[in-house]
Amino acid sequence: MTDPITATCSALSAKDEPLAGTAVHVRGWVCLEFPGAWGRDVLDGTALGPDLARELDARADAAGVRIMFIRRPGRGTAAPQRRQVLLAQSHPAQSWCERLEIGTPADLLDLDFGLVAGPAPGLGTPETDPVVLVCAHGKRDQCCAVVGRPVAAELAAEFGDAVWECSHTGGHRFAPSMILLPTGYTYGRLSAQQSLDVVRAATHGEVHMAGLRGRSSWDSRGQVAELAVRELVDAGPNELTIEPNSVVAHRDGRRWSVGLEERELSPRPASCGAAPKPVRSVAATGVRVLTS
Repeated sequence: MTDPITATCSALSAKDEPLAGTAVHVRGWVCLEFPGAWGRDVLDGTALGPDLARELDARADAAGVRIMFIRRPGRGTAAPQRRQVLLAQSHPAQSWCERLEIGTPADLLDLDFGLVAGPAPGLGTPETDPVVLVCAHGKRDQCCAVVGRPVAAELAAEFGDAVWECSHTGGHRFAPSMILLPTGYTYGRLSAQQSLDVVRAATHGEVHMAGLRGRSSWDSRGQVAELAVRELVDAGPNELTIEPNSVVAHRDGRRWSVGLEERELSPRPASCGAAPKPVRSVAATGVRVLTS
């Protein structure tokens, strides 16, 4: 008889699937406080109704941003009178996060999502410390609820209102999955203690490498290239950018060329109960210093 613990998607993935290059690739974030039932997808109409969900989905796609639901760890189900909204841009050249309040989810239609792709628009209060999002989307996958919620609770005990449970982050097979805003650095497979170490490092302007999946502003190849250089070079959160041809540039002028290759892994379920499918990952094969 199959052990239900070892059969979860996160347990199967942990056997051989690299974390590097698995963060979702988006231009920015729109996070809406929504403590009620989420449904399997935040924009499937279950929570917001079909018309509002359809319109927000279209606007998010056009702007290249990701809409997520957030709620407080250990939350009640009552809707707040005023809802918190987090807007964030993760590109290192203009990384920012702002917090504002709205009355109802429909008030999101008054926001220009295109502003999230640029410099801080000044629509809300700047968040000067890292904001922590821990996936606890049980309707999407059981791993997120079972292993994500205890991590969120542990983090909230130390970092308070900086911590939120959130909807699907992309890649529940890497649960527990955590995103830091504004940087978009995404982590997976961390214990509560390791997650505390990540957030503590972030509050001191450092990038903790253990469990790091990548930065959301880059595609999978860019994420892997950055992480390969970070293994060799001490750099702050916003000091490395990705250039064409997998070149990583430091703010001080140093540059590195990173060799990359795609590898096909054995089939595995993307979520619990799903049919196994082949997975392709990106791996760094070498880092070369560029002299000019």
